[in-house]
Amino acid sequence: MTRLTDLELLLRTADLGSLTAAARSLDCSPAAASAAVKRLEAQWGVTVFVRSTRSLRLSAEGERLLPHVREAMQAIGQARTAVVSARQALQGELQVALPSDLGRHVLLPWLEAFQQRHPQLALRLHLSDRNTDLMRAPLDLAIRYGQPPSSTQVALPLVPGNARVLVAAPAYVARHGVPARPEDLVQHEALRFMLGGSVPKTWRFRVDGQWLDVPVSGQRCANDGEVVKRWALAGVGLACKSRLDVAAELRSGQLLEINPHWEGEPAPLYLLVPGRRQLTPAARALRDWLQQKLQASGLV
Repeated sequence: MTRLTDLELLLRTADLGSLTAAARSLDCSPAAASAAVKRLEAQWGVTVFVRSTRSLRLSAEGERLLPHVREAMQAIGQARTAVVSARQALQGELQVALPSDLGRHVLLPWLEAFQQRHPQLALRLHLSDRNTDLMRAPLDLAIRYGQPPSSTQVALPLVPGNARVLVAAPAYVARHGVPARPEDLVQHEALRFMLGGSVPKTWRFRVDGQWLDVPVSGQRCANDGEVVKRWALAGVGLACKSRLDVAAELRSGQLLEINPHWEGEPAPLYLLVPGRRQLTPAARALRDWLQQKLQASGLV
């Protein structure tokens, strides 16, 4: 069987005109290079090089043979490159759970760009604010707010310092003003987000270094974070939202941050996978891509 290393030595010897130079360039001994050429000549039954004590040149048979050897080695190199590239390319399917508001308005365009970079990877997006059990649902990973619920899950931080902020539309502030004290919140329409069907009766803030559970009330509750933001944009009340969800609206002036000195409850953003075995190259690549986009957008 012909060895690829022997073929490489043959080509390098022909290019350099010296067995010694070819051996040196491929980090082997002149004796090993000479043995490789002799093996090929014995296998093929031809004399590839005409040797003398001072020179080495291709024989007529070697001149005819060399282009075919070079073409074969190039084809082998291209095949090897194709195999390595196929291994490195992200393939298959990735089932991803996303929060409703953040998923639609922040993450979706970034995921589209990620999809275009990895066309062999199929993304299946599940947009919901429910904390679906990753161990039972057909999901590969989830982008979620809050600390991971299970120690068996792998939590990769995306924006660990994110927190909630109190916001309202300029029209609402013009009509109703802003609460001067935390206890004044109960006099305003609180646009509340329900998680698991439970309607929150308090919002949590740190004021003057002390955490307070501040009573809130209102007529509007939804289990979808995007709906809560739409109510806020419509000027019908105050909302306590993740800063990531409302960053664009705060920049544009569509929403105002109310009492910025009231520190909102932490809402760290994580990429979660059920376990170490699910931390695939595709999951890692998506995490790296989202971190890059979050940093470039100034959200981290």
